[in-house]
Amino acid sequence: MIQVNDCRSEKIIKKTLKTSGLDFKGFFQVVQKEFSVPSNDSFVLTTTDRIIVDADKFEKLKDGTTLYLLRKMDQVLPASIEEEISFVPHYNTLIESGTNEYFIEGQKSLPCALAELVDNALSATAKNTEVKSIEIRLIFNKTFGKPAVIVLDNGCGMTFKQLNNWAIYRLSKFTRENGTFKSEGEGYVHPDPVPRSLNSDISFFGVGGKRAVFHMGNAVRMISRPTGSPDVHELVLSKDEFQKKEQNKEDVYRSKILHRMPGDFSHITDDEQFLHTIIAEETGKKSFTVVVITGIFQDHIDYLKNNFKEWTRELAHIYHYYIHGVNGNCKTDISQKSDNLPRIDILVTLCASKNPQKINLRQVKDDMQTLFINAAKDTFEFRATSPDNGIVEGVLRYHPFLYDRETYPEGPYVNQAPGEDDDNNERESGDTGQARGRRDIFECFWNGRLIPYTTIPGFGWCQKKGSRLPAECYSRFSGVLFTDGKFRVSATKLKFMELEKQLEKPDTHFTPTCPIQKSPRRGDIQKEFTQWLRNCHETLDKQVKFIDYKETVTRPEVETKKKQHPWAVFSSIEQHGRRYNAGDIVKFQKAPQNIYGTVLKFFLYGEHKGDVFATGGEVEIKREPEGLYEEITKVIPIAKIDRTATDESIKKHIENERKKLPDCLKVEWPEGNDLLENAVLPAGTPIGPIKVEILNSDGDSISSRIQTGTHVIQLNISLKVVFNGATEDKVLSLTAPYITKKGHFFTTIGNLRSLGKYTLTLNAVLNDNITTVYGGRELPRYKQEFRVKEGIAESFSIKEFSSSLRVGVPFDIPLHMKDCYDHPTIPPNYKPTLQSSGLELSYETTTYSAVLLTIRGVKVKGKVPNSASVKNYDLKVTLPGLKHDTQTVKISLHPGNPHSLFVKSKTNPVEVENGNPVSFKIEVHDEAGNITCIPRLKVQCQIPGFPLVLKDCSAGKAELVTKPVKQKIINGEPQKLKARFEIPSQKQVAPETRELIVMPSKQISRMELFSQGEEELVLKNNEMITWRAGAVLKKLFYKLYDEAGREFPITAEIASNIQVTWGTDFNQKDLINGRLPDLQIPTHVDEEHFYQVSYQKKKNVSFCFKIVPCPDEPAELKATLPQSIVKLGETLSGDIKLELVDQYFNVTKKLTSTCGKSFSAEAKGLDKSSIDFKWKESCSCIVAIGVRFDSGSPGPRVICFRYKDYKKNLVLEVTAGVPSQIKLVSRLEQPLQVLNGHDIPTPFLLQLCDEWGNPSPDKNMHVEIKPSPVTLKLTTEVLPPVDAEEKTCIKVNCVEGSIGYYALEFKGYINGKSIAGPSVNLNLLPDPNKPVRLSVDFDKNAKFFAGGKFPVFSVTVISEKGSPMTAFKRADLSMLLWEGPPSMRPTMVTDLKYKTPVENERKDCYEFREEDIPTCVGEYTVEFSLQTNKKEDHLSSQISVTVVANEPIKLEPDYQQQTPVVFYCTDIANRILVENMTLKITDQFGNSAGQNLNGTVFISIKCPEEERNRSLPLFDGKTNTISIKLKEGSALINSLAIMENSPGDNGSRYILHFKPEVTNPPTSLSPFELPFHFYNDAENQQKKIQLMKKKDELTEAIKECNKNFDTISKKKDFLKKNVEVSTRKEVSLRNELNERGIKTEHRLSIEDSKKCLEQKKSEVERIEKTPRRIFSIHRNFSRPDVLGMIGELAFVADEDVARVISWLLQGDMDCVITTTTAAAQKLYEDTQGNQQVMALDSILVQQQDRPLPHIQKRQELFKPSGNPTFARKHLIYRDKQLSCDRNNLITVFKNLLGDTIVMDDLFSATNYRKALVDKRIQCPTILTRTGERVSNKGKFGGAQNRAPSIDKLKVFGAPLPDSYEELKKQIDVLHRYCAAVGEIEKAEKDLNHHCPKWVDEMLQAKIQLNAMDEELEKINKQLASVPVRGGKRASGNSEESPGIASKRQRKRSMDEPGSFSEMN
Repeated sequence: MIQVNDCRSEKIIKKTLKTSGLDFKGFFQVVQKEFSVPSNDSFVLTTTDRIIVDADKFEKLKDGTTLYLLRKMDQVLPASIEEEISFVPHYNTLIESGTNEYFIEGQKSLPCALAELVDNALSATAKNTEVKSIEIRLIFNKTFGKPAVIVLDNGCGMTFKQLNNWAIYRLSKFTRENGTFKSEGEGYVHPDPVPRSLNSDISFFGVGGKRAVFHMGNAVRMISRPTGSPDVHELVLSKDEFQKKEQNKEDVYRSKILHRMPGDFSHITDDEQFLHTIIAEETGKKSFTVVVITGIFQDHIDYLKNNFKEWTRELAHIYHYYIHGVNGNCKTDISQKSDNLPRIDILVTLCASKNPQKINLRQVKDDMQTLFINAAKDTFEFRATSPDNGIVEGVLRYHPFLYDRETYPEGPYVNQAPGEDDDNNERESGDTGQARGRRDIFECFWNGRLIPYTTIPGFGWCQKKGSRLPAECYSRFSGVLFTDGKFRVSATKLKFMELEKQLEKPDTHFTPTCPIQKSPRRGDIQKEFTQWLRNCHETLDKQVKFIDYKETVTRPEVETKKKQHPWAVFSSIEQHGRRYNAGDIVKFQKAPQNIYGTVLKFFLYGEHKGDVFATGGEVEIKREPEGLYEEITKVIPIAKIDRTATDESIKKHIENERKKLPDCLKVEWPEGNDLLENAVLPAGTPIGPIKVEILNSDGDSISSRIQTGTHVIQLNISLKVVFNGATEDKVLSLTAPYITKKGHFFTTIGNLRSLGKYTLTLNAVLNDNITTVYGGRELPRYKQEFRVKEGIAESFSIKEFSSSLRVGVPFDIPLHMKDCYDHPTIPPNYKPTLQSSGLELSYETTTYSAVLLTIRGVKVKGKVPNSASVKNYDLKVTLPGLKHDTQTVKISLHPGNPHSLFVKSKTNPVEVENGNPVSFKIEVHDEAGNITCIPRLKVQCQIPGFPLVLKDCSAGKAELVTKPVKQKIINGEPQKLKARFEIPSQKQVAPETRELIVMPSKQISRMELFSQGEEELVLKNNEMITWRAGAVLKKLFYKLYDEAGREFPITAEIASNIQVTWGTDFNQKDLINGRLPDLQIPTHVDEEHFYQVSYQKKKNVSFCFKIVPCPDEPAELKATLPQSIVKLGETLSGDIKLELVDQYFNVTKKLTSTCGKSFSAEAKGLDKSSIDFKWKESCSCIVAIGVRFDSGSPGPRVICFRYKDYKKNLVLEVTAGVPSQIKLVSRLEQPLQVLNGHDIPTPFLLQLCDEWGNPSPDKNMHVEIKPSPVTLKLTTEVLPPVDAEEKTCIKVNCVEGSIGYYALEFKGYINGKSIAGPSVNLNLLPDPNKPVRLSVDFDKNAKFFAGGKFPVFSVTVISEKGSPMTAFKRADLSMLLWEGPPSMRPTMVTDLKYKTPVENERKDCYEFREEDIPTCVGEYTVEFSLQTNKKEDHLSSQISVTVVANEPIKLEPDYQQQTPVVFYCTDIANRILVENMTLKITDQFGNSAGQNLNGTVFISIKCPEEERNRSLPLFDGKTNTISIKLKEGSALINSLAIMENSPGDNGSRYILHFKPEVTNPPTSLSPFELPFHFYNDAENQQKKIQLMKKKDELTEAIKECNKNFDTISKKKDFLKKNVEVSTRKEVSLRNELNERGIKTEHRLSIEDSKKCLEQKKSEVERIEKTPRRIFSIHRNFSRPDVLGMIGELAFVADEDVARVISWLLQGDMDCVITTTTAAAQKLYEDTQGNQQVMALDSILVQQQDRPLPHIQKRQELFKPSGNPTFARKHLIYRDKQLSCDRNNLITVFKNLLGDTIVMDDLFSATNYRKALVDKRIQCPTILTRTGERVSNKGKFGGAQNRAPSIDKLKVFGAPLPDSYEELKKQIDVLHRYCAAVGEIEKAEKDLNHHCPKWVDEMLQAKIQLNAMDEELEKINKQLASVPVRGGKRASGNSEESPGIASKRQRKRSMDEPGSFSEMN
């Protein structure tokens, strides 16, 4: 069926026509009929791609095709047409579905998704010759419709078929058809190679576009117009449409393509208005493709809007080289578009607001590649070629260290801290960054496009690995790799599949590339790279050398705590040829002001002990000039040092700054009242006024404003007057600022009235008026001292005394005398008077002391009120005779001292109830009857028989309460007492006495308990009662009584306070009635129990008693074992205790001595004759003795004891008996076959058994093996027990002796007692795998030409049997080469390892091919060496060869000639060109190669190639050509000169041309050319040449001397560093040894290390000497989808099992297992059907493991012999070594082996089969360890069912023991440790040896250097005096003589007046 659309008219008619049985002609007629086409009308039938359908095309049309019926082929469609398509996924969708998911979580997937669409656009524009335009539009503005992402390009567009192909998932460009007809499809063509693989060939897999659009949204519209087509094709795919079709059960993978004319948007809905603009743009485009994605997810919209700069930067990074060309975005490269590639514009537009954001990715300046390119200072380019001709171009870019920072780009995503002040960052200068750090080196580009998630850390040749360059150099370069399409990437183009692995293969070749021609050049990539890196480091890195280490310190001022320690301190540094020492003055460049200072020390972070180079550091300085700056010292980065500043300029600046400093003060007294030193002034004398000036050190007055760097110091003058008393009190403080023309001025100072010494101080201060110190020094000051004295007394004051007075207590009144200023003064001799109203006053006398007059013994008397308020009195003191004679003071009067005690009580005598206290009121009176208050005054009360009571009476009165009075009441009668009161501290106060009467108490004081149960029981307090265990004591009652014996009634309140110690449930009513809870007696009789009833309230009353339980009646029999284990045949030690117990297991003691006869015992295997029952008096019980078992197997036994009706069972564990025999457990085929010198692979398992055959292990057993005869030597070791039965495992590690048969006899010993053991037969065989010699075969007639290739050397290793050997590693075989005879082998030789074998190479023959012959002729030795892990297997074979010269190709002198200089003169000495020069014909390596060549050498003069039009000098004899004889390839030129006054241009350069001509030359011979210079000023030039020559010699000698200095210094540093590095390496390796189980705390000597190493090696050798089985077939099928051969997939440990399983699978052992059928088919085709293959996906096996046939429902139907196991259980799978899934290997062997069983022998196997058949159970194939087979049909016997010997089989390999790998790791670490210790010793020895020698050499060289410097200075002066004469200037002086001109040019700026070409 074909759909035809009639498009001839405006209305399109669609019809579906049948084609079955029709040819093109018939179909043509059907079309004419169906569409009524007149016969005379012309029309065409075309496909939707406008391909005209003819007869041939019609046959190829597919069912469902759509055709156009048009008037002509280019007719415009009248309307849009839809065409159904099918896009069922390609089958690759299934087989590649395991590819890693493309998109990762997070928003950063969007740049990668957009990149997929850009990839398609780049591929579409690949053939554009003009600008390639790609545009990304993001429509997020609602005014344009729903959100959309649009990608447009101006590429070739897509045809209908190509658009259909795009819809098919995983239809890659390699499998798709691009046309309706196969002839129309172009097919995929690999692009031609272009630089950086920028071929736009990056749309591969048919995956990325679909994944990208549906990652961003849920619908996509593809709009495309192919080149040359008038139609536009449009396809819409929608997630909603897919779901709708699925729900309607329609074909999901069918849709329609719309064909329409350009610009037609009639089908577009309103929510996609933005498409109107895009479709309107179609009319102006010849071809294009538009991808419109809608239904954009909101989180994607947010990311694209908010992170516009970020994701456009990512895109610019991905397509960096497509955008900027092969050289990238280099801002300094003006030729970056020299690649002539069409311009690519990728424009991004974001329409999310009124102002759209637009950016051309070419404008992005901060993508990583741009940063790397522009931060690099040099590049290293290389190329790699893979075995399949894949090309990788690589570039390494060096980012040097510059003074204080790394220039390696951090990238735009590193969060930069905001800028801080420079001073704040000074402490961080030592932290220079880590350059690349841990990031990988290489970013990887595939066909010019970044693969973002693959980076490569580097290659072996660009790693440090022994290089002497600093480690940080290797982190300063970045790299980029450009691969072509030969290297596979993931379908998502996020990762390379195996790029790093492919590039690390040995057959991948790296070559350096010439940076100009971009072509590979021959050379050693590692050598070239190292040289490049060295040049970069030496020329580009700017580092600092730290010299003269002092100490290591901690710097607490560093802000970062972890950076505070350690800091190494140095006294000097060298930086850029200049040395800075401590004490030097330096200048620092800092904004905004430079800093000057003296160096104190240099800091370098880290542990350093000697001179060291570093990338940064800090310097501590003292700022200069001293005193000008507040910050005295400062720490600044070394990088801030101004290296251009001279010492003179620095000193001059410091001196100028020093003049700003103030030095002294000038003080003037304008009114002439100068203050003299130590003057004495009356109080109040005025001082001043004062004028002050500030002078500098020169005595000049300076301004008070001083400029100090960026700050200004404002100086004022501070005036202070200080009174010098006990403490210095500031009397006056003033500050005077600077006043123009007046200076600093202070007015008059008065009011100095204080007496004593004063100090007046004038001090320069800062503008804060406080600080007198600046910059660490005091500002200038002026100081003057004087004194003030007092006047006569004129008044007085009453000095402080206590105004609170007590009646009758004397006190003193002090009077203080003062002058008119209140200064203390001497008192006059006057008599005072005292007065106070209402009080009587008197005093005794007056006294005088200094300034005090004291009135002594004053007393006051009077009545004091009793109120709480205090009354004050005025006390007037008068001293007649003074100017102010009276003073009044307030006083208050209080009671006096205690005089009497007053006690009050309610009654006398006082009555008190027994147990209650008594209260008394007490008062203390003074002598006037006032209640007096004395602090801490206490009154005591003493009652006989009771404690003393003290009461504080400090307030004068108090209430005293005694302790409770408790008396024993007799017959209820009252008792009498007396109380005595007194004041202990006041003996003068008389005591008082009162009488007490004590009455009986009415409170509860006693309790009684009794029982009214079956037995009447009255309990006594603290009584002990015996009662039956488990019984209940019922009806308990209680009563309460007071002190008078009266019963106390029980109330509810009293009952609530009754507590008992048993039970928790109380009935309150019972307690009120006096009843207590019932008491449950305990069930155990082993202890007594305490009970208590108590009444707890004001007075505690309690009643206590104890109950001891007694046993109940017997209930059962109890038996107690002395031990639970007994050996078979031995009697149980100890007695079994038998007792009767009650229901609570209490022993009843009911048994008697006569009860033993009634006991009996029964058990399986029990010897009843030995058992007996006896009475044991000590425990009053029956004991059973003599328990013994004499038969049965070990295990638990139940013994039943009986007594009357009682019975008791006990379990006793019976173990094996006493050892009496040794059995051999391991099954061995005898006689054992053992190779001489090897071990017995299978250990001997021996079991110690008792006489019944039960295993009876004993740790004390020792087993010996004795050979018979004894000439056989054995080396044995005892291995740990293999199981719980502790079988002895003996391993025979070595068997040595004569070939023949032996017997091994086993014998055991336990504590000196011997035990017989088994015997084993052994056959000793020769070792077939021991190499004895090497056989070397090669072409004996071959010649060895220098620089050529050696012939093929075939090496065969011969074994002891004389047959070739292959049982060793290929890497053990090497070819060594050195110059000289075999006997003179140097320490360093060329080591050539054996390479990969080639096709058809013999398996037992190893060929060394294509090895390079040395380039120098001579005698060489070639040695072939086999170096295995076994020292005894080391072999070598030597061959002497003679290397001869290669083909002659050139003529050259026998030594390098200097450039001649000749002159226009007559002197022959100045005209000679060459003398005594021998020319020889050589090969390309300089070897003499013209021994058989004769002829002539023609000599001529010519101009350089660029200078043709010059006059040429002539040879002597006025000739321009000279010829000399060439004999045996050699020609001698004695002398060659130019003619006298020869023509030529002054100062010109000419070339001597020596051309050889010989008869029958084998190759064309290159001439020799020698440049020379011609001058016409002979005399002066000759003189100058001699001086210059001498100068050059001296200059070279000085350079050589300096070079020697540097060399010695570097050697010294190198040796020191070697010691440090070696020590760190040794410590690291020692720690690793400890981790590996070799414990050592200190450094081991080499001897101890080697001893340990040899021990470990011997253990490894012991393991390796075992002739381990290996799978002998080796074919390389290393593919990701290949597991390997059957024989490689598993190991089998057991030798016998390996033999039979390998025999069973013999036909399958070389079968290759693949993961898929497709891989198996591919392998089958590649091997032309010669290789067996099996696909894993074609295997179907039962997954769960079934049990052995004799086990049904987890129960054994019978006990089989012969140890049956499934054969597959013996396999040890190699899933880890092969890196594959273990389950896959299990599936393979389940398929091959099925349920095959392995048993010990044929007898067991046949019996097993018979037993299964009897049970009607199917039996699988059975294999036996003896090599027999019983088929699943029951057949056995015959050769076909018997396995051959193991050496005739392709057999599974045997595994290495687990300890082997750990030993290998230990050996590796020990090897490295020995080398490290050796390095330490050698480094220390070298350092100690060379240091004294170097000191002497440097001293001598220094003397010579000084002499040469002086001589060189003289020559320079002479050169300056040589006259210069004008002459003709040569036109071609661009190339100067290397011996003269080049040096002049280099020195001209310092030494030379001009070059030769400039002389007059």
